[in-house]
Amino acid sequence: MPGARQHLDEVDLRILEVLDKLSRPARPKLIAEEAGLDVRRVAAKMRKLRRLGLVERVGEGEYVITDRGREVLQEQVALPA
Repeated sequence: MPGARQHLDEVDLRILEVLDKLSRPARPKLIAEEAGLDVRRVAAKMRKLRRLGLVERVGEGEYVITDRGREVLQEQVALPA
C-alpha cells in the first residue's frame, strides 16, 4: 500500500515492532504490555493498522504483522533521523 508509512505515528510503529518481535499471534493486551501502552489505545490502533494492511487478524482478537507491515517497519528503520 503506497504511502502507508506517511500515516503512521510512533505508537503505530511501536505496535508493529512488538508484533514483529513476538513472531506469533497476539492480543492487544499482550501487545500493550510489551509496548508499554494502554490496551484501549492499542485496540484502536489495530483497526487502523488492519485497514492499512499492516496487520492481520488471525483469530478471535489475535493479530500478526503482515509482510507489508514488515516492509513498512524496515523502511522506517532505514530512514535517517
